[in-house]
Amino acid sequence: MVDARQGTENLRLVCFELRGQELALPIGDVRETLPVQPVTRVFLTPPSLAGVFSLRGEIVPVIDLGVLLGLPRTEVGEDSKIVVVEHKAGTAGIIVDRLRDLRTLDAALDPPPANVATDVAGLLLGVAATSTGTVRVLDAHAVITSDSLRVLAETADEQGRTP
Repeated sequence: MVDARQGTENLRLVCFELRGQELALPIGDVRETLPVQPVTRVFLTPPSLAGVFSLRGEIVPVIDLGVLLGLPRTEVGEDSKIVVVEHKAGTAGIIVDRLRDLRTLDAALDPPPANVATDVAGLLLGVAATSTGTVRVLDAHAVITSDSLRVLAETADEQGRTP
């Protein structure tokens, strides 16, 4: 797990694409990547929650990262994958358009640009300029505990189970 306050040189990243943009998560926060599984929509949940799926008997919430970032719902395609994120805040799957190569950053991350919406900037550890463009590095903890998903976690806690 990566602490946003620590240095990020030599940070290994699992990179993926969403709406033509390259995003990434620190490899320490990624449990596995999977082909898209059947996802069951859950009534009365935030739009950023695509649903849940069974991962070897464990019920895992699936986040529609596009919606969380203020974009339209993610259309599942042939190359779509689920990136399973495991953090002390919990486990969740994230639907992505396609996986990209692993990367190792050899410089510190820059803060998100000032023109990025505050709620979106809060989901990022930072950004890095690479030879192929800008990589936006997500903060797994911030994604899993985002306001729109926190309601789900609080409801599950009140009912004595984890989301």
